[in-house]
Amino acid sequence: MDRDNKIKFIFVSGGVVSSLGKGLAAASLGALLEARGLRVTLLKMDPYINVDPGTMSPLQHGEVFVTDDGAETDLDLGHYERFLETRMSRRNNCTTGQIYDTVIQKERRGDYLGATVQVIPHITDEIKKRIREAAEGFDLAIVEVGGTVGDIESLPFFEAIREFRWDYGRDNVLYVHLTLVPFIPAAGELKTKPTQHSVKELTGLGIQPDILLCRSDRPLDKKVKAKIAHFCNVEENCVISARDVESIYEVPLRFHEEGLDQRVVEKLNIWTGAPNLAKWKRIVKTVQNPKVTVNVAVVGKYVNLVDSYKSLHEAIAHGAIANEARVVIDYVDAEELEKGNPGARLGAADAIIIPGGFGERGIEGKIRAVRYARESRVPILGICLGLQMMVIEIARDVVGLKKANSREVQEDTPDPVIHIMEGQKAVDRKGGTMRLGAYPCVIRSGSLALALYRRSRIAERHRHRYEVNNAYRKALEGAGFKATGTSPDDQLVEIMELPGHPWFLGCQFHPELRSRPWDCHPLFRGLLRAAVVRHAETAPERSAKVRPLKAVS
Repeated sequence: MDRDNKIKFIFVSGGVVSSLGKGLAAASLGALLEARGLRVTLLKMDPYINVDPGTMSPLQHGEVFVTDDGAETDLDLGHYERFLETRMSRRNNCTTGQIYDTVIQKERRGDYLGATVQVIPHITDEIKKRIREAAEGFDLAIVEVGGTVGDIESLPFFEAIREFRWDYGRDNVLYVHLTLVPFIPAAGELKTKPTQHSVKELTGLGIQPDILLCRSDRPLDKKVKAKIAHFCNVEENCVISARDVESIYEVPLRFHEEGLDQRVVEKLNIWTGAPNLAKWKRIVKTVQNPKVTVNVAVVGKYVNLVDSYKSLHEAIAHGAIANEARVVIDYVDAEELEKGNPGARLGAADAIIIPGGFGERGIEGKIRAVRYARESRVPILGICLGLQMMVIEIARDVVGLKKANSREVQEDTPDPVIHIMEGQKAVDRKGGTMRLGAYPCVIRSGSLALALYRRSRIAERHRHRYEVNNAYRKALEGAGFKATGTSPDDQLVEIMELPGHPWFLGCQFHPELRSRPWDCHPLFRGLLRAAVVRHAETAPERSAKVRPLKAVS
């Protein structure tokens, strides 16, 4: 790597507006540097006062991404894992709540005895400590500052990263700023003023960006780049066009074409070879040349904000890539299905997914979607709450327990086929107390799950309080709904499936959290394959156009 073997730090900030894609930009840059042979990790610093996003509404914050070690983290960590080989952990996400909680505990213990505890240096020192800890063992750490420059809650984070260059030197610290360059139709041109003002705000905090990523709906020509460079005091070849693309997996390739990774290694004095981008080129080629198009319906509770299902959305895309297909995802509000015929809304689906969620809203709609998939023989995957809806539907319609329900939905149900886990009964705090992180599962021989995973012992990530009630397990299996995956002690049901159905499987864990574009999770590879088969069978006039498929390695 570099001559003096010091860890390098890249700080990514954003300006003008939120939701420009800092996490995606940071992940893509990480992918490029990893492709050059560097050991790369990332850290997301969130300015909100919550300790973690676990208690936030998905409609406000988007999904909660769970790591192997049980941390409930920002959804950007999902981007990091989907673009890099590095697995994230709780040290890859920190919040204002965590920082202040740690500092206050230290103060109460007397660690600062005699000192007045202040934002500078105590809060900023704790932030810098978290950055150093996240970077341990790696060549380079990319640190994303959440929010937008100018937000009052992010000021301590900006001060901490400003100090980092003084602590570690110019050759070891780089500042990347993501801004918006909007096209104004009335003027017929791209406008650079928002970027100029954003950089001015950042320099007012003592940080001069080294590289600008300019988000726009079209490429920036040389004239626009020169203007931005001149007014923002940045080298012209460090003004990088970050234009919209069809697939997010094109972003590393587009950044490489703009020379982003080359500018980074030059400025940080890193010695590497040329990046090996064959993997990314293969993924993009597959995305751009699908052999068939299939429709997947996602019946959820939080469909008004697609980021609530970000990892699921990408895992479905990975399944399509693995089967050389294009997928059209239809997000269906579960409450819509509580009235009328579910088939009218789900009739075009080649596969259905019932994702996780909490609370009673939309439950009956999800159950009706399960019944439609079972009776119409549509491939279906139930995830976490989705598995529980499968259990309730089969208990009611096949076993004959007409009032079967979950205690989460109906505490006094006479047949609680879903009940709270034993270890959760005494829990009175909401934050960080669910069954979280990776747990082992043993898969039964002769099952669909074993055929998909190709191994009998797996570990998957969880986030739940309720589980299948073992008192009803024999009745469910007698009705044909088999528990084909359990905890090693056979006490917790992890996977259930319905033999005889084309593809009917539910899991208590979240498989979407471990899927990557070059290594699709087995359940999504299998579900999308089943969707392709159903599409060919139910659309004979188009089936002749479906060429033989092969898995993408």
